[in-house]
Amino acid sequence: MSDLKPVFVLNGPNLNLLGTREPEIYGTTTLADIEALCRQTAESLGVGLVFEQTNHEGALVELIHTAGAKGSAIVINPAAYTHTSIALLDAIKGVDAPAIEVHLSQPVAREAFRAVSYVSLAAAGTISGLGARGYELGIRAAVQLAQARAK
Repeated sequence: MSDLKPVFVLNGPNLNLLGTREPEIYGTTTLADIEALCRQTAESLGVGLVFEQTNHEGALVELIHTAGAKGSAIVINPAAYTHTSIALLDAIKGVDAPAIEVHLSQPVAREAFRAVSYVSLAAAGTISGLGARGYELGIRAAVQLAQARAK
């Protein structure tokens, strides 16, 4: 097992509905399926994982704070808060943990308002449009960033 603190994978509003919500956009993969993929990826890298989902902006801010204190890195799918939440931007900027932003779909290819991401202003990188595989890639990137910082 790595000396790194766990990676926090944080999920925003409505992602608890994955599998049934707009399958033409998000597919039929459930959040439980994504969690299993994330746990498998983290285990293969020898790091711990904390996986959370909330529909509440303030709770997501608090999870980011916890991740900054108890984790080595953050993988975050802020969902709709991507385009509206300066609070999430400030929370990510305020903690000492690299963040990777992940989206199942390709937001910029959808409605015009989805082209703006406040979270991207603080994230080390963004992965979008690759479905659940984006989480796997996000965890791998987050671990690499955390390892580089630990040296």
